[in-house]
Amino acid sequence: MTGQVHATDLLMQPNDPSDVPVLVLYGPERSLKLDVLHRIPGCADTGNRSDEGEGDDEAEFCFSRMEGDEVELSDVTDELLTVSMFGDRRIVLVENADGFVKTFRSGLERYLDKPARTSLLILDVKSWPKNTKLARRVSQIGLAVECGTLSGSALVNWLQNLAVSRYEKQIDKDTASLMVSLAGDDLGILQQELSKLASLTGDTAVITSEDVRQAVGDWRVQTTWAMLDAVRDGQVGEAIVSLNRLLASGEAAPRIMGGISFVFRKFAEATERARQTRDVRSALTAAGVFPSAVTPAEAYLRRIGYGRASRILQLLADTDAELKGGSRVDEQRQLERLLVRLGR
Repeated sequence: MTGQVHATDLLMQPNDPSDVPVLVLYGPERSLKLDVLHRIPGCADTGNRSDEGEGDDEAEFCFSRMEGDEVELSDVTDELLTVSMFGDRRIVLVENADGFVKTFRSGLERYLDKPARTSLLILDVKSWPKNTKLARRVSQIGLAVECGTLSGSALVNWLQNLAVSRYEKQIDKDTASLMVSLAGDDLGILQQELSKLASLTGDTAVITSEDVRQAVGDWRVQTTWAMLDAVRDGQVGEAIVSLNRLLASGEAAPRIMGGISFVFRKFAEATERARQTRDVRSALTAAGVFPSAVTPAEAYLRRIGYGRASRILQLLADTDAELKGGSRVDEQRQLERLLVRLGR
């Protein structure tokens, strides 16, 4: 396999990604880089090793880790061209290699014209411009793996696939979206939270929204839920106290907004469903409201009435736009105003 691929797509394939003379891992997501390295025979412990002296003898002789700011190109190529007495292949990982690539670009190009057939060069870089001669050569004979951040549906799909492939657990899109809303979009943190959920759910094959709500996050997550429940129940004063606690703790306004949107979009969807069916309770269930919250959610929609409920989506959209620069009003004031409008 040669060319360019995102790490999440590569990790879904059964192929050994190391069957090439050169592999470039680029981007900011360290967890994805480690996942790719763990798929390469001989690199499985690279995320935990502090030096070459650890591990078994074969791994010591066949695997070399070098620091890009301290190594010369000749050190790397000598290692790649050395015939190993203890293994079939030699693997050289150059970490923090951006400066190394910049300094020795022409030499790397010459090496890749005639690379060692039984060796693998791995370059760990933050950036990898695709319009350079070196990048084009890597795409021809090797593999450039993007280890960049994910967002939106791509992030949710990755989380779902990871649950199945690593833990044999099913998690639907709505539940995966809830995890992202609570834990953020850092892939390493999401992996930790998923591992925790897989352990807590035991032999159960499905991770539910209730599981996520109870297990993911810290006190700030619980405070967010308390704030949203207070808005729903008409206790706006209590909700604003919780909001101020979150902001004082350093919680980012966009993340708080994400939690508000996650809950109240369901109420907006249920409003539209109920407009056609006249069955508010069933509409809330169909919209994905937690079973334990259906009764108080029904009371909320009946209390504010259809007219106000039908404007929930617009209120969310307006505040989201204001938080992204559409207003000079400070973030705390904007969020307080939204809570008042939703809960009055």
